[in-house]
Amino acid sequence: MNTATKRSTIPSLIRYIIKNIHPEDHTFMTHKVEDTWVEISYKQAIEKIDAISSWLLDIGVKKGDRLSLIIENGPDYIYYDQALQQIGAVNASIYPTLSETEIEYILNDSGAKTILVGNPFLLRKITRIANNCPALIRIIPAFEDFEKSLAKLNLNAGVVSLKQVIDEGLKMDDKHTAAINSAREAILPSDLSCLIYTSGTTGTPKGVMLTHFNLTENARTSLIQIPIIESTDVFLSFLPLSHVFERTATYHICLFTGSKIAFAQSLDLLAKNMAEVRPTVMNCVPRLLERIHDRAMKNGTTAGGVKSKIFLWSLKIGKKVRLVHEAGKKPGLILSQQHTIAEKLVFSKIKEKTGGRLKIMLSGGGALPKNIGEFYGDLGIKVLEGFGLTETSPVMAVTETDRIIYGTVGRIIPGIEVAIQNVDTQQIYTIQTHDTFKPDFQSEEGEIIVRGHCVMKGYWNKPEETATVIDADGWFHTGDIGRYFRGNLQITDRLKNMLVNAYGKNIYPTPVENTYLKSPKIEQIFLIGDKREYITAIIVPSKEGLQEAFQLSNEYFEKPDVFIDEKDITDWIGQDIKKYSNELAKFERIKNFKVKRKPFSIEDGEITPTMKAKRKVIEKKYAKDIDELYLGDAEAD
Repeated sequence: MNTATKRSTIPSLIRYIIKNIHPEDHTFMTHKVEDTWVEISYKQAIEKIDAISSWLLDIGVKKGDRLSLIIENGPDYIYYDQALQQIGAVNASIYPTLSETEIEYILNDSGAKTILVGNPFLLRKITRIANNCPALIRIIPAFEDFEKSLAKLNLNAGVVSLKQVIDEGLKMDDKHTAAINSAREAILPSDLSCLIYTSGTTGTPKGVMLTHFNLTENARTSLIQIPIIESTDVFLSFLPLSHVFERTATYHICLFTGSKIAFAQSLDLLAKNMAEVRPTVMNCVPRLLERIHDRAMKNGTTAGGVKSKIFLWSLKIGKKVRLVHEAGKKPGLILSQQHTIAEKLVFSKIKEKTGGRLKIMLSGGGALPKNIGEFYGDLGIKVLEGFGLTETSPVMAVTETDRIIYGTVGRIIPGIEVAIQNVDTQQIYTIQTHDTFKPDFQSEEGEIIVRGHCVMKGYWNKPEETATVIDADGWFHTGDIGRYFRGNLQITDRLKNMLVNAYGKNIYPTPVENTYLKSPKIEQIFLIGDKREYITAIIVPSKEGLQEAFQLSNEYFEKPDVFIDEKDITDWIGQDIKKYSNELAKFERIKNFKVKRKPFSIEDGEITPTMKAKRKVIEKKYAKDIDELYLGDAEAD
């Protein structure tokens, strides 16, 4: 059982481990170099961290300066983050998939002085916009042979490899040791730890200001709810550390408990890495859990005959055992014997594909379908759902290991208040805390609002936008609709129409739709992609433009077929879809679309008088057609 001891700054965590949990030569991280998993001790990590801190101090970085990272998960992210944090600088990470326009905005809005860059592709992105970022003084590639990417470029910022930074820093360690120690001790819990940029409905990214206390207290109180995470655990990390979920639920949790972090090579190699690392804990998004479920069901049933019957029988037994445990009872002798057989014949083989040691999987970044959670419960794998936003550090609620209510996101974590507020009247129906928890409590539905240690300091450089989400009483308005069900928080809807794709990426339809509406060929566009693997759309073409391009009569637009399927017309629109997609991040781009013959209308109940799309109405009305846009999804997997 972990102790969840109170610690107040990010740099204090790693030294606490060495003093109280593990010796300095104990493994902190592991990653794959070519074909070998290489282990890194706390001592080795701290040597590099201190070397980078020395170098940063030497070039004039001081407390409060913002330093950026655009890099895949790995030890280099940890070295750089710890190095800047311990001298009081602020981490301004950037998603690698963002467009150059968004990256440029974030660098300028944050005033980042340096940026750590993960690979040649990302370096090309940075060099194209670097001279538009006047605060940027150093670009630091985390790989060698970067010079060829800089040929004939005249950059204002200096370029130096991370290896060179560490080598030079090691030579000046003695020069800055006292300054590093002094800077680390001078950091206050209320000081800014990071800026995490999240896109708003206007399309302009907002820098969420999270303090050291926000992050450390969020990790500490989450561990109170999940006491089974221990110093002997192994986490497999594959979700981006630029996202607050992975940063808190893997990186910071491991810094509290002394658990080991193993970095997956890529999403494509995740299954292979799971078998090699044999993790005990893993954070994931619902889509990954759905994929494992789908493959297990396919493998178990496609053969037919006896094999399929045994598989389905085992799931039936697993469900019976799960329901008995949920009722607080123990299975009888016959059921226990049946379960032992099911475990040996079916469940153990599925678990082997995850490495065979998983005790919990933490699901976040989107809603987990109830049946998927139950499937894992039937196998005997605990999937714990959590809920929160970047603005809440992120955890507000997480499932307890001994009380899983599928379809809910768990119990409120200690130290915060989570209320349900009537959207129209602003009446607060109920305020719940960790301590007021009652297993049978249920409430009315409304907007979820939160107050306490998890709430951000505000949006960087945006006091007005901060005031719109944090009211005078300190309540942060999440924009999510929910209620309490059996004591747990349950998310039922979204106040706004934000889409969350299957990988947990937040997509705001308005700015994406506005990008495509730049095309004179498009009159209306309705974006689809919530809980889906990619974005699709229903597009209404410009009637005038279509008539001009294809000499069509008015009668053509009065045909009974709702959608136009002529290839020359879809190709014509597709040209502009491809053109304007280049302005968007990859996960925002339309992969498939249907062309609607007539505009969405008030008369058909598809839009409001103020011309806003009625999302639920449209999705229900065209459900079959929307599903057709994803028919290739299984093959793509």
